[in-house]
Amino acid sequence: MDKCDVKDLSLAEGGRRRIEWAEREMPVLRSIIDRFKKERPLEGIRVSACLHVTTETANLMRALQAGGADVVLTASNPLSTQDDVAACLVSHYEIPVFAIKGEDNATYYKHINAALDHKPHMTMDDGADLVSTLHKERPSQLKEVIGGTEETTTGVIRLRAMAADGELKFPVIAVNDAMTKHFFDNRYGTGQSTIDGIIRATNILLAGKVFVIGGYGWCARGLAMRARGMGANVIVTEVDPLKALEAVMDGFRAMPMAEAAPIGDIFVTLTGDINVIDKHHFEIMKDGAIVANSGHFNVEINIPALAEMAVEKKLVRPFVDAYRLPDGRIIHILGEGRLINLAAAEGHPASVMDMSFANQSLSAEYMVKNADELQNKVYGVPEDIDLEIARLKLESMGINIDVLTEQQVRYLNSWEEGT
Repeated sequence: MDKCDVKDLSLAEGGRRRIEWAEREMPVLRSIIDRFKKERPLEGIRVSACLHVTTETANLMRALQAGGADVVLTASNPLSTQDDVAACLVSHYEIPVFAIKGEDNATYYKHINAALDHKPHMTMDDGADLVSTLHKERPSQLKEVIGGTEETTTGVIRLRAMAADGELKFPVIAVNDAMTKHFFDNRYGTGQSTIDGIIRATNILLAGKVFVIGGYGWCARGLAMRARGMGANVIVTEVDPLKALEAVMDGFRAMPMAEAAPIGDIFVTLTGDINVIDKHHFEIMKDGAIVANSGHFNVEINIPALAEMAVEKKLVRPFVDAYRLPDGRIIHILGEGRLINLAAAEGHPASVMDMSFANQSLSAEYMVKNADELQNKVYGVPEDIDLEIARLKLESMGINIDVLTEQQVRYLNSWEEGT
């Protein structure tokens, strides 16, 4: 297998400085690295990871390597790669990386196959493209795989569909569903980093704008919270009546996308579904509308339909494409509809990815120890791992909490003691 396919190895030193900066904000992962160096729980395990190639991911790769794993990394999104980080992982840590920011679709899948050439015992996915390619195109390798992990809502949806159809051939742990992942990474990480990406791409003032959010899952909740904090007038669109009701109770307006389309200034999709913003929405949007996506795949926005409607497409700023329609209206698409927080910014802050990647590391350790007992389905992160990560995070922040007394434990576990 080739050692790498990255943009420029001379960028490695800058990547090293940024990786070390991120590490300072990742104390839980640091503690895992220290233990992994001593115990080597992943010794001899080949891991193929398809993740966003960022400074935080680099520290996850270092953790797996410290645990004894033989790791290869490829990008889970063509626009999310930080080229200096990719170069550093190859040059300083001798981890093969196949990722170039802005790579075309053919290169993206060539890189996924390069990661699968590693003949992994374990997969680590962000969106399930690695697992999907492995099952569809390289089934002969499936017998070598003991299990995998999945980082995203989108990926978990795909994997559960595979399991329901009887097509999933090894167990996968849904890291995304850990409380210390979706409560914090999805809500606070996505909320802040999506705003960061929009502002970096456009330099617009959010205060006073009508900000339309497609979905009200954990990622969308975080974005709604942050957009309101910046002074935006937030509208939520949903198909789930419970989530729509929650959005209303949280103080946001809820309505169909067709009603929001003509009044919105900024639109962001975060659903994991296809065509959340479609042709009939573009037809009624106001001139100058800004459309972005912070869900995993750019299919949430029907960009091909917009391209077919448009008489002209022009890059007006980095990561901002202006589509001019026959009536003169212009609709702006940010970051080609890719994850805007990674396309135009740097993704989640390291301190929140600390918990997500602690989940990845400990779930990999759990998989190695328990793979023989697991069935070919999607599992949640064990509760004791989730709680331990929360405990370690609080400890790193210098925060102590109460502990139940023996009497309180007895009371909570007894039906005999009443009021």
